[in-house]
Amino acid sequence: MECRRLPDERPSVTHKFRVYDQEGYITVGLFEDGTPGELFIHIAKEGSTVSGLMDAIAVLTSIALQYGVPLADISRKMRHTHFEPYGPTENKAIPKASSLLDYIYHWMDFKFGEVEIDWKQATKK
Repeated sequence: MECRRLPDERPSVTHKFRVYDQEGYITVGLFEDGTPGELFIHIAKEGSTVSGLMDAIAVLTSIALQYGVPLADISRKMRHTHFEPYGPTENKAIPKASSLLDYIYHWMDFKFGEVEIDWKQATKK
C-alpha cells in the first residue's frame, strides 16, 4: 500500500473543545481534495498522561489516513470508548462524550464524514 503525502503547505481546520474539565484543540490537515490527512490533538494539560496518549492517537490516525484507511473505519473503532475524562461538552451537536476519543471521532465524523449536521444550529448558545 502506498502512502499518500500531504503538500508542504496545506489547509487545515482547528476546533476548540471541552469534555468535562478537559480543554483542547483538534487540528486536521487536509489533502488537496479537502479530505483529512493528518490529525493533531493538543490537550491543555501539557505533560500529562492524557496529553501523551492523545499525541500517540493523533500520529496513528494520521498514518492510517495517509495509507488510505477510511475515516469511517477509524472512527467506528474509536467512538464510544469510555474512560476519564468524560461527561458534558460545550458542543450542542455532541452534548455528552464517553471519553476524549469519543468526542474527537464524533466531531471528525460530523465534519468530514457522511454524518449530516446543521452546524449553525449546533453552535448557537
